[in-house]
Amino acid sequence: MLTDLTIKNVAIIDTLHIGFKKGLTVLTGETGAGKSIIIDAVGLIMGSRASSDLIRSGEEEAVVEALFDITALPNIRQLLSEAGFDCENELLIKRSLSRSGKNRIFINGGMSTLALLSDIAPRLINIYGQHDSQTLLKPENHLRLLDAFAGIVEMRQKFTNLFNRLSSIRDKLSGLEQAEREAERRLDLLSFQSEEIAEAALKPGEEEELEEQRLLLANAEKLGGVSGEAFDRLYGGDGALLGQLRRISGSITELSAIDQSLQEAATSLEGAYLQLEDIAITLRDYSSRIESDPATLQRIDDRLDQLGRLKKKYAPTVEEILVYKATIDAELEQLLGMGQNRHTLEVERDNLETALKLSGGELTAARLHASAKLKKALEAEAHQLAMKGAIIEPTLETLPEPRSSGFERVEFLFSSNPGEAPRPMARIASGGELSRLMLAIKQILPESDVPTLIFDEVDTGIGGATSELVGRKLKNVATRQQVLCITHLPQVAVFADQQLRVEKLITESRTTTRLLELGQEERTREVARMLAGTTVTDSALKHASEMLAAGIKV
Repeated sequence: MLTDLTIKNVAIIDTLHIGFKKGLTVLTGETGAGKSIIIDAVGLIMGSRASSDLIRSGEEEAVVEALFDITALPNIRQLLSEAGFDCENELLIKRSLSRSGKNRIFINGGMSTLALLSDIAPRLINIYGQHDSQTLLKPENHLRLLDAFAGIVEMRQKFTNLFNRLSSIRDKLSGLEQAEREAERRLDLLSFQSEEIAEAALKPGEEEELEEQRLLLANAEKLGGVSGEAFDRLYGGDGALLGQLRRISGSITELSAIDQSLQEAATSLEGAYLQLEDIAITLRDYSSRIESDPATLQRIDDRLDQLGRLKKKYAPTVEEILVYKATIDAELEQLLGMGQNRHTLEVERDNLETALKLSGGELTAARLHASAKLKKALEAEAHQLAMKGAIIEPTLETLPEPRSSGFERVEFLFSSNPGEAPRPMARIASGGELSRLMLAIKQILPESDVPTLIFDEVDTGIGGATSELVGRKLKNVATRQQVLCITHLPQVAVFADQQLRVEKLITESRTTTRLLELGQEERTREVARMLAGTTVTDSALKHASEMLAAGIKV
């Protein structure tokens, strides 16, 4: 509910703070005192168009702040949380207008957008009167009202769920058609690539092994020649190193028998001989194995060329080429499975279309049945609210294509004068008529998720017993929701739980508006003024006191 409203520099309002209570609050005062400006200020909080014309003369900025208790509104808290705003049990909305055009919106101290404000505010307040946010001016709300009256909200939600699922399936099928056209081209490409890689029979580490073999074969002549020559010099030829080393070793061994100090040298020479002998044998065996093989070398070169081409086309290494093949094979499997996916989706689409037709037919039948009852109930209420002979006709128009709400569009047609054909409410209903029509709807459809309702012009063109009836009906609505009402009728004002008087003052050649919350004695004088005019008589005071006493008992 709305707990506080602060207005600064809006039109003739200098600074104004209003603390609102639960139940029915009425705002009274002389014509022109500024009551409509308060409604305009609330309109700004609801996201209505901001104009610099609203800024008080001589000021550069106008500000409106509204504080709401949202303890019982978890959906609002969730919406704000998703939008990035910290919010617990209180919500502060601030809107500032600047002559420079820099208009700003704040939610709980953080900058916000007009789009978010326009989404949140109508969930907090509805204004009923000749106002942009008037529920009855928007035909899309008429369907919601009819469904609520018919008690088919769950049935409608079932249809909406089916519609959304069907739309999703159709989107998937549409996307699949495009994907299939692209898939045919991609299927050819990927199949070729997969087959080319498969035919190559790649093995991890193969390239390194081939490079080693190639290096050996390419240098076979050199390897065989050098290793053979080394063997000859060590062992096989005349004057071979090992023969000389054997003679030297034998001589030093003989000397070590004479001089023990040469024993170590003799041992080292013997060891060197044995090591060189092993090396010579190794070189002999190695040179005997080395053979020139041009055919094998050519095959290796051809294979390395093939690997090089594949690396250039697909990936820098053999291992990465194999990973790429696994990837495209998985994609090929998915592409080849598209046909089965299409069949599954088509079956689901057909089933949903059948279910949607059945659900939509049930919804249409329920709406047609409820529209006649709603017409009767609304007209009965309207006739009580000074609209004798009024016609309210909920009409159903079949749509070319279904929407998420059903197969039809609903709009309330209205005629306030007998003999005149009903026409759309937004085109012919006055502000007062719209307010009273909404008041009538609230008697028939009391449930609402909007905590605060503002009725403007609800008493236009009525008086007497009808005025009292309007007051009683407002009081009835206020038992369930917070109701704010601007009124000139004492018969309405006496039913208030809170009465605020709006006054216009002129000080130092400036006009300003102030607001007073009235106590019991002050309420009596205000109601007496509303009864008698500028001259308040004792009889008017007595009558006012009696009216208030009767109103309080309701």
